[in-house]
Amino acid sequence: MKHNSYFEGKVQSLAIGTVDGPATVGVIEPGQYSFGTDCEEHMHVVAGTLKARLPGGEWQSHGKGQFFVVPANVKFEVEAAGEVAYLCYYK
Repeated sequence: MKHNSYFEGKVQSLAIGTVDGPATVGVIEPGQYSFGTDCEEHMHVVAGTLKARLPGGEWQSHGKGQFFVVPANVKFEVEAAGEVAYLCYYK
């Protein structure tokens, strides 16, 4: 298990291996953040609401139980108004 910390600790995750492949479970404090991908990412919101803007797209809101897919090799933005918990699978 590996701990990841981004944006002065405002986004943190633990990397794990699952039967569905590599994944991270994490938390996001309120704020707006930009990330880059190396592979396709499936972001599942576990708690809270996470807004995401994919390349060329508009902001979309994703609540508990919803997910979105981020293509490989792109930059994308997320925004959290409150604390968010997520599970991300790497494909």
